[in-house]
Amino acid sequence: MSRKKKILIGVGILVVLAAVAFANIKFKRTEGVTVNTEAIQKRKLDAIVSASGKIQPKRSVNISADTMGRVTNLAVNEGDRVAKNQFLLQIDPRTLRSAVQRTEASLAAARSQGDQLREAVESARVALRQAQDNLKRQQELWKGGLTTRETLERAENDVKMRQVELRSQEHLLTIADMSVIEAEVEVDETDIPSVQLGQRAKVTIDAVPDKSFTGKVTEIGNSPIQAAAGQAARQATNFKVVVTLDGEVPEVRPGFTATAEITTATRDSVVAVPIQATTVREMVVDEKGAVVREPETPNTRRRRGTAVQAAELKPGQSRKELEGVFVVRDNKAVFTPIKAGIAGDKYFEVLSGLKEGDAVITGPFASVRELADNAPVKVEPATPKRRTSAGSS
Repeated sequence: MSRKKKILIGVGILVVLAAVAFANIKFKRTEGVTVNTEAIQKRKLDAIVSASGKIQPKRSVNISADTMGRVTNLAVNEGDRVAKNQFLLQIDPRTLRSAVQRTEASLAAARSQGDQLREAVESARVALRQAQDNLKRQQELWKGGLTTRETLERAENDVKMRQVELRSQEHLLTIADMSVIEAEVEVDETDIPSVQLGQRAKVTIDAVPDKSFTGKVTEIGNSPIQAAAGQAARQATNFKVVVTLDGEVPEVRPGFTATAEITTATRDSVVAVPIQATTVREMVVDEKGAVVREPETPNTRRRRGTAVQAAELKPGQSRKELEGVFVVRDNKAVFTPIKAGIAGDKYFEVLSGLKEGDAVITGPFASVRELADNAPVKVEPATPKRRTSAGSS
């Protein structure tokens, strides 16, 4: 083969390779980012507030004795169910009998002191009236500027009374009425405005797995739960909410850990968008809040990512962060602002901005986060879900 032919063949190969490379680059450019979409549908949504707490009885009675003593007969065990008028325990009577005898011995002396006490009470009443009269005179003198502040305060202190003694009782026994069960949970301050009396709730108890119980909100705290000493700066502000369970739960015990999911709002057959499809973009809007988009040209394609450059803002236009989704139209991702309503488990209620059938971009996550308005995209078909032997997906 001559050298001239070799050169021609080499040039031909280079031309073919260049054409293939150009075709690949052009194909990738027009192909755009690969994304997943979901068609907008109408759905039923439930807004849920989840909170944790403890199971408590509706009524709990602390049983205690007026005097201390040794229990000689305890007829019940912890966790037993008791009935009205049932015998519970007996306290050793010997200690009480000795106390009675001592009390009888001192009763006579107490009677002889009764007259003296009555006289002392009467004297105290007279002294109180005198102190009140003196205070009244000092107040009148103070108004006329004829007495000192110290004298007035001394008169006021003479008629004040304080009581500083507290009496405590030693507990022996607690009876809990478990026919009415309550779940006392702590709700975050950001969720408490949406919680109302009478709202339905689903309660799960850690000690009773694979079961859930229904109930309703019967109490909402007006003051935040006080944090323990040293934790106020680190602990979130929570409010107490009580959920009363429907019916009896025989296997439950006071103090069990529970979680309540309170349904704060329900929407039937509303336009809903997947939560993962929502994002935030800074867009240029006019004086009415409508998005301003510049015409599609080669220059705008090179600097795609904003609706209008900052230097090109016109009177009445401004930049604003908007919540919205990317809708696929003509193989392009068009950022569409939305107004969201309640939030369900996986979907937001859409009050405006979308309609049934719109294909919104749901993933991959990086694509939703980095997509630019009007960017070319390629929709990847959703992978069919595998079905189990029972036929569920």
